[in-house]
Amino acid sequence: MFHNNRKTLLGPTYGSPIKQVVVVPTCKEAETKPFYLAYITEDKVGLQILPVDGNPYKSNALICHSTGVSTFACSYEGRFVFTAGGSDCTILSWETNINALEAAASLGGKGIIPFYSLLEGGRDGMFFRVSLKFSFSLQLSMCVVVKLYAIYLRQIEDMQNEVKFSKYAETGNYVTDIDLEEFIKLYVNHRPAFGICRDELIQAFRVLGKRDSTGHPVLMRHELLEFLQGRGEHMTEEELAACFTTLLGLNEEEEGGDGRGYPEYSLERAIPDEISVATFKSYILGFPSSVRESPTPPE
Repeated sequence: MFHNNRKTLLGPTYGSPIKQVVVVPTCKEAETKPFYLAYITEDKVGLQILPVDGNPYKSNALICHSTGVSTFACSYEGRFVFTAGGSDCTILSWETNINALEAAASLGGKGIIPFYSLLEGGRDGMFFRVSLKFSFSLQLSMCVVVKLYAIYLRQIEDMQNEVKFSKYAETGNYVTDIDLEEFIKLYVNHRPAFGICRDELIQAFRVLGKRDSTGHPVLMRHELLEFLQGRGEHMTEEELAACFTTLLGLNEEEEGGDGRGYPEYSLERAIPDEISVATFKSYILGFPSSVRESPTPPE
């Protein structure tokens, strides 16, 4: 039975979505010989080692037509890639260098090591430390843990299904547990590739909140809690408690001790009554001040 969410993997991210892909032809059909994928984006051509697994070192790309590439093709033996531009009315020939791509992938490391570079702060960052803590405590399910990292419920269901059926074809059994390394790979492949930009946060505050005396959008504390628990992909009190405890660095005494709720008096101490975009971004979410701007300013 086909399931369109059986596997989700991070592809090459070079500023624009992939427009076209072609498996690079090979003269030899040896079973052990690796395969490669050629692709184009808006203005780049690149190579990807197959199978795709989210490893950022297994792909590379370069600008082939600064004004945009319209299509491309590979030579019969896979040695050359030909790209056609758009307004520049040019066709260029590129010689593939598989050895350089394989060398870059090898230098990136094996196993889980390449995926650390996709985490904020790498192996020494907050994400890895928090994930390591949860993997040892075993107090939270994967569903709750990924919510701490702003993964939506629909994505969580896809992640759970991917884990459940990951070895079903080989063993006929469901998978119910994964280790930390498998969780990190699952997370980096399912999370939004480019994160959240500042303008998206501002627009959300404009829709959900109101303007303060300076004209900037703000959200009241009680409104934020009501939205999180009662609208859209809502959260339970236990999930809300776990999220705020982690995001704000609270301990069990500040949280209430039982881990099942988040007392109002604790919220009043930890979260300001009036929340601006800057407060939500830096204080609550812990985003750096250099959160990316959107390509075009909001209207």
